[in-house]
Amino acid sequence: MKRVLLFLCAFFLILSIRTGLAAGDIKAGEQKSQVCAACHGADGNSSNPVWPNLAGQGEGYLISQLHFFRNGERENAQMSPMAANLSDQDIEDLAAWYSTRKGRIGQTPPEYVVSGEKVYRAGNADTGVPACMACHGPAGEGNAPAQYPALSGQHAAYVETQLNAYRAGTRVNMIMRTIANKMSAEEIKAVSEYVQGLH
Repeated sequence: MKRVLLFLCAFFLILSIRTGLAAGDIKAGEQKSQVCAACHGADGNSSNPVWPNLAGQGEGYLISQLHFFRNGERENAQMSPMAANLSDQDIEDLAAWYSTRKGRIGQTPPEYVVSGEKVYRAGNADTGVPACMACHGPAGEGNAPAQYPALSGQHAAYVETQLNAYRAGTRVNMIMRTIANKMSAEEIKAVSEYVQGLH
């Protein structure tokens, strides 16, 4: 028992030191975000449904995704060139800024409320699809320590595109690829529409 407690204390100490060292500057992030506003909105809420809302997204998740874009692990015709010249400090500052913004919630079309909620809250036991809320939270708030993204209010078109990218293997994340491969096209559509209005 003492070893477990000692390990946990050491783990959280290291985590707090790392978090303290990696803290971005919110004010600097606000200035740097002006370039991003054309696609992601001045406050991190995109008006184009194919570009993601960044407002309220977890700081760690944003940092990891910007690193992936910068180093080529995640490719996108618009984002890859934008991230190519970002320094580590730029990335931390932008992530700090966007994580403090308030996200907007959209609406779930009535025809997807029941089917989307079923997938999100219960998954599909017959095909092995886990409940989305197990990782992304009951209200879609995400899981910051695990760097699982917030989904609440995210554009349905963007979420659907990402789930299809996981399924096709063009976006790499073994957990999400495994899950997306078990989902039907109807389940992907329903849950994507559902999270747009989730809060």
